[in-house]
Amino acid sequence: MSGTQAWGFTDDRGEQLGAARVPRRVVAYVRAGAALYDLGVIPVAVYGSGHDGDAYDPAKAGVLEAVGVPYLGPGRALGEAVLRELRPDVVVDVTYDGKTPYALDKALVERLGVPLVALSVGSELDLPAILDRFAALAAGLRVGGPGGGSAGPGGPGPGGPVTVGSEGSGPGPVGSETGGPEAEAPSATAPETAAPGTWASDAGAFEAGGPMAGGPAAGIPVADDPAAGIPVVGAPVTGAPVIVGSDAVGPEIVTPVTVSPAVGPGQGAALAEFEAAEAALREAAARSGLGVLALSGAGPEQVHLARPHAWPELAWLAGLGVRLLDPGPGPGANWLTSGWERVAGLRPDLVLFDSREHATPPYALPGGVRLAPWNPETPPSPAAYARFFRDLAEALAP
Repeated sequence: MSGTQAWGFTDDRGEQLGAARVPRRVVAYVRAGAALYDLGVIPVAVYGSGHDGDAYDPAKAGVLEAVGVPYLGPGRALGEAVLRELRPDVVVDVTYDGKTPYALDKALVERLGVPLVALSVGSELDLPAILDRFAALAAGLRVGGPGGGSAGPGGPGPGGPVTVGSEGSGPGPVGSETGGPEAEAPSATAPETAAPGTWASDAGAFEAGGPMAGGPAAGIPVADDPAAGIPVVGAPVTGAPVIVGSDAVGPEIVTPVTVSPAVGPGQGAALAEFEAAEAALREAAARSGLGVLALSGAGPEQVHLARPHAWPELAWLAGLGVRLLDPGPGPGANWLTSGWERVAGLRPDLVLFDSREHATPPYALPGGVRLAPWNPETPPSPAAYARFFRDLAEALAP
């Protein structure tokens, strides 16, 4: 396909998108942009979500900052003039509900008259399907740029990312949230709550499926624990923690990520590393048998505990044999929000803590608990998840 032929792509909202030529200038949500870079496409700029500030969040950025891709700040604060100056041919966002872009106003992109691609990162797809969708988009965009070459400082060499800027010259100059923000824990300074079965966002409450739902159930008394200095939820954790993974969800449900026509030059090695990292993690999980709890800190008095099956990567870990702890009953489809004492009640051996900048460090953990960082917005690329799997395998090792 040449750069003058028609380009088409159906995104995960079912939108059939098209352009008179293959898009060369890509503006993307930072998570999507980091994945596209790994897959061979360099955005001209990226933007953040409502939880992001005016500078890159290192946990989300991958290598984008190091290779000089400009960061525009939160997407919903962007002005139309800024995007027009960048002259994008396509904008790439993510979606959690399969209906709405997460981090950018759809109407803003419509005024620019360019396609808006929204790829699902929600629980309706498993991790390999999410990776395949980003690979398919990247394959369609790579054909519009020059064949290989250096991506700049820290970037791959020949066979690596294709620069999609003006004439392939690299990143250009920088000139109402309605989706379910499943990847975002509520802000530590202003925790968001929602009624059971819904989640909250900047635009209000939405149906269950996003992790913004949280907060102790109405009517549960909260009292100060003078010993710990944090609130104690009046309804204590009872019984043994629920384990998902291992015997409950065994490795037999896992199917390998396959090399498809969407995989371009240089991506076979990344997929091979992904599969090798899966194998290493599967072996480490089988040897350790440690109970693992994923959470997002929200200050000294509150923590958001991840429900494993609501997160594609956590569900995949369970399928690889990692013994993930479910936080138990309560409001919230993706997170259960509680005090830190609930963490102690679940008796984790290892805590995966949210490493994004808007999350806070773990508080009041039981002695001897291991810690490992977890980015709930890991770029959806085999290379990024291979790194995460390797790091977790090391954390599980004796």
